[in-house]
Amino acid sequence: MKHKIAFGVLSAAFALPMAAHASDGTITFNGAIEAQTCTISVNGGDKDATVQLPTVAASTLAAKGQTAGATNFTIALSECSGDATQVRAFFEAGPNVDGTTGNLNNANGAATNVQVQLLNADGVALKAGDESQRSYAATALTSGAATMIYGAQYYATGASTAGDVQTSVTYSIDYL
Repeated sequence: MKHKIAFGVLSAAFALPMAAHASDGTITFNGAIEAQTCTISVNGGDKDATVQLPTVAASTLAAKGQTAGATNFTIALSECSGDATQVRAFFEAGPNVDGTTGNLNNANGAATNVQVQLLNADGVALKAGDESQRSYAATALTSGAATMIYGAQYYATGASTAGDVQTSVTYSIDYL
């Protein structure tokens, strides 16, 4: 009986269509690891910092697309080693980033219909987590130092209501 079952299983297995297997192409990955290092400071403090946006009236954010409270901040690099001649910050995607707008959602505050929008030095909105950030001019690294200027502002997603706004974003430095 055991042989009949085994033969039946083998017969069924051979009756199944065989999948063809062939290589269609090769993907090669190239990259580099640099020994680039710098001391990082945000607004003259640590590499992890808090940027205080001003208090604004909810009426200034009464309709979608309105902005208020633009505030500059700096990311300064010093004591840089390596071959890079230019640098820029890249604001990464994360749990607080709206995947559509690239703005930062109000993660821990009571205000509603408001996000924080990041800006480059020219006041142009940046989309956190989006490669488009890398299309803007980088800052020259001179004598192992550079100061990059960015900004942040409130951005209304609708008629904003009063309350605290608190969010965060992770960044990395691109060494060019």
